[in-house]
Amino acid sequence: METASNLPLLKDYQAYIRVEKGLRPLTCEAYDGDLKTFAEFIEERHGVLQTAMQQDVAAFLEHLRAHGIEQRSAARKLSCLRGFYKWLLLDRRIHHDPTVNIESPKSWKVLPKSLAEQEVADMMGRAQLAAEHPQARASALRDRAILELLYAGGLRVSEVTALSTGDLALDLGRVQVRGKGDKERIVPLGRPSLDALERYIRDGRPHLARISSVRQASVTRQDATRLFLSLRGMPLTRQWVWHLVKIANGKASPHRLRHSCATHMVEHGADLRSVQLLLGHADISTTQVYTHLALGRLKAVHRAHHPRATRQPKPVEQSLPDAAAESPKRLRLVPKIKAEGETA
Repeated sequence: METASNLPLLKDYQAYIRVEKGLRPLTCEAYDGDLKTFAEFIEERHGVLQTAMQQDVAAFLEHLRAHGIEQRSAARKLSCLRGFYKWLLLDRRIHHDPTVNIESPKSWKVLPKSLAEQEVADMMGRAQLAAEHPQARASALRDRAILELLYAGGLRVSEVTALSTGDLALDLGRVQVRGKGDKERIVPLGRPSLDALERYIRDGRPHLARISSVRQASVTRQDATRLFLSLRGMPLTRQWVWHLVKIANGKASPHRLRHSCATHMVEHGADLRSVQLLLGHADISTTQVYTHLALGRLKAVHRAHHPRATRQPKPVEQSLPDAAAESPKRLRLVPKIKAEGETA
């Protein structure tokens, strides 16, 4: 009985976030899974989603913690519940939000991990060598373009796989990206990534597209315009790109390259607002986490400018030899004055 009453509610919410909020299908699926997990938990307590109380939400979070669910995953589930009950309030289906005053797991304390600049340089260098080989295959050109794009633009893996050829404006040095909630943004690109994309478009993609034309029966019009194609001429999947990055560097992942892009920009003096626009963060508080990662630059600035920094006593050391050089002269003046006084 409880399950039957929950399902229509979940279907209505799915329609709301897909149509009115414009969330991407993968995001909608994740929210649906989180809500169904909570619905099952509520049903075990002989309740339904619409009548859940604050103690039910608190017990659910404790249940997740007891079963070893990471704080970040628990925080995402709580965020999903907050959005769901906010919708119920706006639709006047409930009169009280059970997620109010529920403390969120402090997932923001988990700092994103990034690669060192030299690690990224080595990774890109190997991809470039493979792409510039005289007998380089179309896949080598494609792989280099993907790696450069992930790091140069800080793109999400889903954004890379969704790119079409029409999204590129290489003459203007930029690419148009559709992020979360189908929000579009313009991402500028550097010379290495532009070179990699130009060569892939010119020498690599036409070969992969010919394979796609042979399989015309199973290829849709949207698939035919996708920027990155497999050796079978089909659009690449997120899992495939993840595997590509892992082969290039065992410590890397598509999202770690995104973190590396942001971290390295902040370390080189980029302001948070610019990084926020590049990454497509809706809230700048999401971008602020990268200030905690630029500790090396912070220490260097402190040593260079703080009067009590450990590396500041250099001016004092330079003044000591001057004082020592002047002191013998002063000592020699004393006997001369006395001698002149005696003879006068």
